[in-house]
Amino acid sequence: LFRSSSSNISRMFGTRELCHASAADVLAAVPLGAPIPAISRCALLCGLHVRQPAFHRRRPSRLVCGTAAKDLEAASVSGNGTSMHHEVQSTKMSTAAVHGGERAGRPRVADALTTPIVQTSTYFFRNTEELIEYNEGRFDSFEYGRYGNPTAMASEAKIKALEAADDCLVSASGMNAVTSMLLSLVPSGGYIVTTSDCYWRTRQFMQNFLPKMNVGVVVIKPNDLEALQQALEQHNVTLFFSESPTNPYLRCVDIAAISRLCHAKGAVVCIDSTFATPINQQALALGADLVLHSATKYLAGHNDVLAGVLCGKPELVSKVREFHHIMGGVVDPHAAYLLLRGLKTLDLRVERHNKSALEIAKRLEQHPKIDRVWYPGLESHPDHAIAKRQMSGFGGVVSFEVRGGLQECISFIDNVKLPYIAPSLGGVESLIEMPAVQSYWGFGPEGRAKIGIKENLVRFSIGIEDVDDIWNDLKQALEYVP
Repeated sequence: LFRSSSSNISRMFGTRELCHASAADVLAAVPLGAPIPAISRCALLCGLHVRQPAFHRRRPSRLVCGTAAKDLEAASVSGNGTSMHHEVQSTKMSTAAVHGGERAGRPRVADALTTPIVQTSTYFFRNTEELIEYNEGRFDSFEYGRYGNPTAMASEAKIKALEAADDCLVSASGMNAVTSMLLSLVPSGGYIVTTSDCYWRTRQFMQNFLPKMNVGVVVIKPNDLEALQQALEQHNVTLFFSESPTNPYLRCVDIAAISRLCHAKGAVVCIDSTFATPINQQALALGADLVLHSATKYLAGHNDVLAGVLCGKPELVSKVREFHHIMGGVVDPHAAYLLLRGLKTLDLRVERHNKSALEIAKRLEQHPKIDRVWYPGLESHPDHAIAKRQMSGFGGVVSFEVRGGLQECISFIDNVKLPYIAPSLGGVESLIEMPAVQSYWGFGPEGRAKIGIKENLVRFSIGIEDVDDIWNDLKQALEYVP
């Protein structure tokens, strides 16, 4: 295969033309099924440097012996007479321990079925010319771990496809994605419009930290379009940001209507679609400029990774990426791999979450010890019509109010057996919490009442367990409510 591939290339292009052939031309000349390392060997023998894809671009395997090894070394000499392989020859144990098997003699690159975990903090260049080509955008590679990683890039490409987005940035957490986006896109003197129901850490950042940077924050009720219009007319609004559905009351904002109003005034629209996922809601198609996710939740889906995602228009994502390169908050390569793995079953998992959550919501609504159920799939939800219009499914989180107050709700929570009492959501395991205790305990009763967090509110992230097992456990726990 090695000899035949190189002769095929020579016959097709000739000796002179070969040095000007593109990588695509060379790949087309190689027999179908030839591994990329073999293609690289052919190219080296013919004096051509093939730029491999990110996972394969490095020097070809040198696990060859005797004459073949010498031939390959001779063929690997660049045009200026300098070897492309800087092999370290040493009999010293310390040098061998550092460079043995990983410098010029690293193992053959395999075409792995799953995306490899590229666990490195930095990337090397074979010579200065290659580095200059990289700096000028003529050589596709990576430089430093904070600026990019092949495993992370693969996860970005997958999410970009799911959101039908033009660009995507994966970061270390959902909050990193939120804060990086806000700090990158809203200038000093600008204003943000956001909704009253949202994740408490996002609220904390907007209300406690952004004003210190001379950024104003206007809070409106979900779908109060008159208040939004007023804010757009009275302030220099740079950006509208809201979750949809929101946390914890699962309010759904009218993305299309809000986008029309904001775009008429030149404001950017960013929707946090964590609770919806791209399976249930396509925020960009509805008119938003950016869509954001805590990928820790449904996208990864197994409660074992922290990650954040921002997708949308390249001119906006690129600004956030530049800031991200400076500030850090980079997703770990292994976390990126876990995210990739989780995304493969996203459609299947969300289908199960949707179905089980709707069934549980309907049953809870009929239970005498439940005062109210918050789920956009129910007709009783204030935003049901909006949810039906812009969502294909209603998600796996159900919030509800237990009859009574704080103590009655605690009696219920302390007697569930199947769900874990834990924060977060979107994993295969069911998780249950009381926002008044889990997230807002430090606010005190008056502080919680001021922002609308009820003492008897439960947020239930429904996993992929059997729906009857979930219901039977909830039912027995409700028996402990007086």
